[in-house]
Amino acid sequence: MHPRFRTFQKALKLYLANHLIANVPSFRVRHWYYRRWLGYRIGKDSSIHMGTFVTGDHISVGDNVVINRRCYLDGRIGLVIKNNVSISPEVYIVSMEHDPNHPLFATRGQPVVIEDNVWVGVRAIIRPGVTIGEGAVVGAGAVVTKSIQPYRIAVGVPAREIGDRNRDIQYRCRYFPWFDTDVQRDM
Repeated sequence: MHPRFRTFQKALKLYLANHLIANVPSFRVRHWYYRRWLGYRIGKDSSIHMGTFVTGDHISVGDNVVINRRCYLDGRIGLVIKNNVSISPEVYIVSMEHDPNHPLFATRGQPVVIEDNVWVGVRAIIRPGVTIGEGAVVGAGAVVTKSIQPYRIAVGVPAREIGDRNRDIQYRCRYFPWFDTDVQRDM
């Protein structure tokens, strides 16, 4: 197969994912497409909500993960989201960026890892190479430029650790609302 055609196929699969599949009000259909056509790993009882934009080949989502509406998941270099993670709406997770000092505006990147039991607040941005430690909390609107230690709470721009989180986490993330609403299905 010609390399240009292979690139076109990849682009078409992502285009369909982001402009058609992401708007289908069925978790089963969305997850089937992400697994089958994009090769993503999506664990048991995890939910990728409507309007999520995906790119790249290297996205792995563990069990009991909620990725809420209109998030941006960049798997061009690598994105690993482990188990029992809650990602609030409109969060950007970026594994690649441009080098502002490179004369040709070259790209650079590193994988992003989000460990177990993490909670990421609405509209946070996680930059390339960051690891969010187990049980950590990233506050709403935070811009995470460096890794966060386990069970720490980080807020601000740039994000800085301001306190500890209770280590007694007993909940399991599981959120499958109807359509693009906050109306939870009867379980």
